[in-house]
Amino acid sequence: MKRRTTQWKATLALLLTLGLGTGPMIPLLTAGPATAQIFRRGGSSNDTRTFRVVRGTRIPAEYRDGETNKILVSPRETLDLTLETKAPVRSTQGTVIIPAGSRIEGQLEPYQDGVRFVADRLILEDGTSEDLDATSRVISRRENLEGRSRDDSIWQGALVGGAAATVISAIVTDVGIAKTLAGAGAGALAGWLIGRDRNQSKEVVLVYPDTDLDLTVNETFLLRRRYASQFN
Repeated sequence: MKRRTTQWKATLALLLTLGLGTGPMIPLLTAGPATAQIFRRGGSSNDTRTFRVVRGTRIPAEYRDGETNKILVSPRETLDLTLETKAPVRSTQGTVIIPAGSRIEGQLEPYQDGVRFVADRLILEDGTSEDLDATSRVISRRENLEGRSRDDSIWQGALVGGAAATVISAIVTDVGIAKTLAGAGAGALAGWLIGRDRNQSKEVVLVYPDTDLDLTVNETFLLRRRYASQFN
């Protein structure tokens, strides 16, 4: 019994030393010793650490391409996006678990009365990748496009989903919409070319890519990454 007690205390000490805090600090878990492990292989530059990123952890994220300041999507469409983390997620000891600039693959999907981003995969800057189950809050901000002109500010800096493009094309003149969507990507142009239903709803969901897309982890996962001093 004494030996087991000693082992338990050693495990607890390790967890407290390497404990993870909540969003963007990862929460401390009172689970087994696999919660946070260090695997040392040679010098410190080759060390690896395995972190348990628990449900409820917040990951600050945004869509960033240097030009887009809004995203317009139909309430019923799905739009593939790759986000970036805009701030690091750290442990309670200050170790960077998920660096700023890491990529998160997923899509905007219809949900309830709006849309939300659903993450599929996390890709760190060192190439490490893991499946990720995380979602943003529901974004239900609507814009009615009826009566908008081709020079309206709503189009400026907008990334437009393919289904939203068909809504826009039913409102704006063909010449104007072709010019507007030229910088919106192949998906938007495809939606414009496929066809236009002038009887469909003129509402789209407006997403602000720098403030609406912070994520919350839905399922605990293990993230193993190579440790290097520049990540601290």
